Amino acid sequence: MSDVDTPGSGPPGADDPPGGDEETRFVAMLYREYSRPLLAVVSRLNGGDRQRAEDSVQEVLVRAWRNREKLDPAAPLLPWLVTVARRLVIDEQRARSARPPEVGDEPLATLPTGDEVDRLLRSVVVGDALDALSTSHREILIETFFRDRTVNQAADVLGIPAGTAKSRVYYALRALRVVLEERGVSS
Repeated sequence: MSDVDTPGSGPPGADDPPGGDEETRFVAMLYREYSRPLLAVVSRLNGGDRQRAEDSVQEVLVRAWRNREKLDPAAPLLPWLVTVARRLVIDEQRARSARPPEVGDEPLATLPTGDEVDRLLRSVVVGDALDALSTSHREILIETFFRDRTVNQAADVLGIPAGTAKSRVYYALRALRVVLEERGVSS
């Protein structure tokens, strides 16, 4: 094939596949006649992002192909295509603004990471503070916070009424806060 015979260099209709069906000819005509003007319009609408513009043009042409039976062959197609393109760009902009912007890994590099030593020290301090509490306060906190039970479940395990368990949790947390403050730990 020479440079003269490249697609798009011949007369209109020359690029249509030989013996192609009506659908194929319609798609070829859409692309040949409307892809460039649509690309220019969509590029202006989306701020010059060519890749997104090309994707949008393809989507518009696919929608035209899907709706070919509804389109009036006597009416010009460009106004309909531009309207579809404009709505598609607006929908894309709304979708992008509805979700948080994507970022690379740079912000992750500056995030502080938890130090195992800090976690270990906290557990030692909390363990010592729990030892300073009364047995009933220590038991209810262990059942509810460390064994992840509800107050009612903890009451069943400890064999006490649910109301008693609720008040013990309240007073145990107050007592734990006092013990921690005495040791120089603040919230």
